[in-house]
Amino acid sequence: MNSIDPVTALIQQRKPRHVLPRALYFDPDVYRLDLEQIWHKDWIFAGHTFEIPKAGQYFTLQIGDYPVAVVRGKDGEVRAFHNACRHRGAKVCEHASGKVAKLVCPYHKWTFELDGNLLYAGNMGSEFDRANYALKSVHLQIVETYIYVCVAEKASDFSSFRAAVTPFIAAHRLDDCKVAFESNLIEKGNWKLVFENNRECYHCDGTHPELLNSFVENLSVAGVGGEDDPQLVAHWDRCEAAGMPSRLNMDPHGRFRMTRIPLSAGAVSYTMDGKPAVAGRLDASAEADIGALLYFNYPSTWNHFLGDHALSFRVLPIGPGETLVTTKWLVPASAVEGVDYDLDRLTKVWLATNDQDRRLVEGTQAGVSSPAYEPGPFSENAENGVCQFDDWYCATMLDRLSGRPAFKSVS
Repeated sequence: MNSIDPVTALIQQRKPRHVLPRALYFDPDVYRLDLEQIWHKDWIFAGHTFEIPKAGQYFTLQIGDYPVAVVRGKDGEVRAFHNACRHRGAKVCEHASGKVAKLVCPYHKWTFELDGNLLYAGNMGSEFDRANYALKSVHLQIVETYIYVCVAEKASDFSSFRAAVTPFIAAHRLDDCKVAFESNLIEKGNWKLVFENNRECYHCDGTHPELLNSFVENLSVAGVGGEDDPQLVAHWDRCEAAGMPSRLNMDPHGRFRMTRIPLSAGAVSYTMDGKPAVAGRLDASAEADIGALLYFNYPSTWNHFLGDHALSFRVLPIGPGETLVTTKWLVPASAVEGVDYDLDRLTKVWLATNDQDRRLVEGTQAGVSSPAYEPGPFSENAENGVCQFDDWYCATMLDRLSGRPAFKSVS
């Protein structure tokens, strides 16, 4: 496939409430269009502001074709740059994270200030004007410590997502958090399979014994509803009375959603016994059992917030059949490992769950790559969430491939 039309035809041949056609999971040309039409246009979750609290601290990520560096400046501002020297393109920030006084290209020592301006470029002659060679900026937005970046020339609207997510996560006081542990897992599967797997728990009974000590999928929410579920409504009412926004909020286009769900009886955290993993609370409410706040924002993140800690997940495509999944366990900044939390107890459930999901994704990648694969139907009861993701993907790709903007453009 070397043009847009065959990809559009592939998407259009998908039957309603069925899995995607096989080529959409492994074909290099489809992957190229996924990058161009989604990953290179949308807001991508990069990391948290509290990961770079001091001037000169940075972290890097790869968004499709674009290496990006996120840097804390001397003025306290967080900025994002294309991580390519304005001389001959070498990566200026070589490592996954670090702390520097200046941004110095390792190749020819071109030196940039933390705000991206070029300070020094040796042997360039008297006609060379440093002012023309600052690092190129990447669009950046921050919402409740979440850093989102967009590598497009013009970024899509961020305000609707900001307005929706802020009240849900503001109550969890992330400004006073730190990363207790980070896991980076390469899954040998297409990024869409990774997200499909996340959007249902149909597989959980036979796969995730650790997670099911506390997590219970709410099928009312998965079906994009919930008001007809008395137990869920009672949970929402109790949490909202304690100042914790909880009722389902979903983007009309299907790109993001947030809601709070109850955990299994007696469980308040993702631990083997359901009891808290961390002493103290993330939120300021007096409600002991707030369940789990779940929020996703396609294409790059899903998240879980509990009373004692939170987890942020970031998805980044590496190739047609390879995806990087980064998980961060967030705890209060004052929490001391070995005193306020035990790292094994904190991470045991999701380290196991992530690896179990990796095996499922990799097995599915092998299966959908077979010429014998034929897309099957989604469960009417248990797979509404994954169907919603595939519907979003197809609608977004068709809309953008036809030339119509999916979101309002802002400069």
